[in-house]
Amino acid sequence: MVILDGTIVNVALPSIQRDLGFSSSGLAWVVNAYLVPFGGLLLLSGRLGDLIGRKRVFIAGLSLFTAASLLCGVSQGPAMLLAARFVQGIGGAVTSAVTLGMVVTLFPQPKERTKAIGVYSFVQSAGGSMGLLAGGVLTQTISWHWIFFVNVPIGIVAVLLAGRVLVSEHGVGLDEGTDVVGALLVTSALMLSVYTIVETTNYGWTSAHTLSFGAAALALLLAFVARQAKASHPLLPLRVFRSRNVSGAMGIQALMVAGMFSFQFLCVLYLQKVLGFDEMHTGLGIL
Repeated sequence: MVILDGTIVNVALPSIQRDLGFSSSGLAWVVNAYLVPFGGLLLLSGRLGDLIGRKRVFIAGLSLFTAASLLCGVSQGPAMLLAARFVQGIGGAVTSAVTLGMVVTLFPQPKERTKAIGVYSFVQSAGGSMGLLAGGVLTQTISWHWIFFVNVPIGIVAVLLAGRVLVSEHGVGLDEGTDVVGALLVTSALMLSVYTIVETTNYGWTSAHTLSFGAAALALLLAFVARQAKASHPLLPLRVFRSRNVSGAMGIQALMVAGMFSFQFLCVLYLQKVLGFDEMHTGLGIL
């Protein structure tokens, strides 16, 4: 459900723009308001799972995601939708960060664990793919509001089941520490970077506005790196980058995800606004 929500919105973007009056540049924030906190808070959320228990963090994140989905569905203006999407991204990050750890804990035997991780990866991929089709069907047959409302009953059932099925863990305790400052730095750097790039349509790449905000984003990113080098409990230990294989894999993954979401965003606008596709055929076309 969390991964599906990263793609289900794309097909509904033109409808959301018409109903709520988003500008062309502002429309990108419907997607980015979810993805930025999702990416920026994954590391912190995973650490919280270690400290206070993954079950507790999972249920809290899923509850927040479900409540934010309801707020997204009832939004009547750009500001409310973007704020709700930001909160939804936080809930998605908290939920997603501890899920794989719970899978590993629930299946301690190597063979069972391998199968479970395979199923988990398949469900993630299927969720992202089905989001495009589900978004088209719901937007065309009912309205774009239902791409968010559909999460509410599923989320409620999932929270109730998680409370009864998942094994409780106490975690190692908050005394072990977590790097909240680092999480704030990297999330702020991501938000400022996205804002700088999106606003180049209004200011250009070489304007003082773009260069100043770009420099601020870079400064925040460098501050995050410096923080990780000195923090006693870093979110992202810099030693992992000493491995060429790990660094290369992370770089390639970042490019793949950036390319995928950029393609989907632009392709939806092209198919619907230029070629005149309806929402359902847009979802099928991209799928």
